[in-house]
Amino acid sequence: MARRTPSQLNCLIAVDKPVGCTSHDVVARVRRACHERRVGHAGTLDPLASGVMVIGIGQATRLLGRITQDTKAYIADIVLGSETLTDDAEGEPSRIAPCDERHADMAFAHGVLEGFIGTQMQVPPAYSAISVGGVRSYKRARAGEDVELPAREITVFDADLLAVSDIEGSPVWTVAFTVSKGTYIRALARDIGRAADTAAHVQSLRRTASGVVSLASCCSTDDLSPDLSDDMLLDPVRILGVPAIEISESQCADVLCGRALPVSLVEHASGSVDESAAVAITHGGQLRALARHDGSRLAMTDVFPQGITGVRP
Repeated sequence: MARRTPSQLNCLIAVDKPVGCTSHDVVARVRRACHERRVGHAGTLDPLASGVMVIGIGQATRLLGRITQDTKAYIADIVLGSETLTDDAEGEPSRIAPCDERHADMAFAHGVLEGFIGTQMQVPPAYSAISVGGVRSYKRARAGEDVELPAREITVFDADLLAVSDIEGSPVWTVAFTVSKGTYIRALARDIGRAADTAAHVQSLRRTASGVVSLASCCSTDDLSPDLSDDMLLDPVRILGVPAIEISESQCADVLCGRALPVSLVEHASGSVDESAAVAITHGGQLRALARHDGSRLAMTDVFPQGITGVRP
């Protein structure tokens, strides 16, 4: 088997995904533009949705599993009066329900949305990427199967009503959501419609933040090239939200061999380091490893031989 060629780019970036393409399409665009095969993303967005996607290139793909734990923020236009098979505007109508003057009243809308704040159980849409018996749920649904997904725990931190308008006579609630990982805004819209004594689906959806990454940090796929500018790179330490320790050249050589570092270095960390907690090991503007404080030393858990760029002082 041929050995993998080391990546020339090892970094995290944020892309403003356009409407109409899949998350896989975005990854493919980054691969072509940056001439790198090893590319992945943290957090899928539906084709109808746009907004923040965190992309890992090269060794930074190894960080993506940690980043997906972050909360997400969205702005959604929710159309009342009908549900669809996909819970968004792409699906065929599956249920029609009447609306009345209450649904155009902001005070009523506020009251309904307040009922969704907090931790709750949510049934994901049948048309989702959740695997059922090794097959994606949306594939089973498209094949005409009745898909019943188990409810999962989610948290809605905020559901702020921004506006009430209408589309062709149907009330539209524009809502800013902040939610936990794994929350489906399409399913929230469906449940909000039912709680409002009608039906509802998502007309448009934009992710405005993924953890600490906002739209202000995003670039267009048209701006990508093998020569990424420094201002396009995300700081991996900030994204991970862990304390960092800057090490010397000789200590970096030890780290790249997987050797542990003296625990006394935690005194120089950028934040408090709890025992068994993760800490970033940096050198020369690069993330070189992740370690854990085991009480007597800093033991390496992940080492990045090429270094992940973008670390700010």
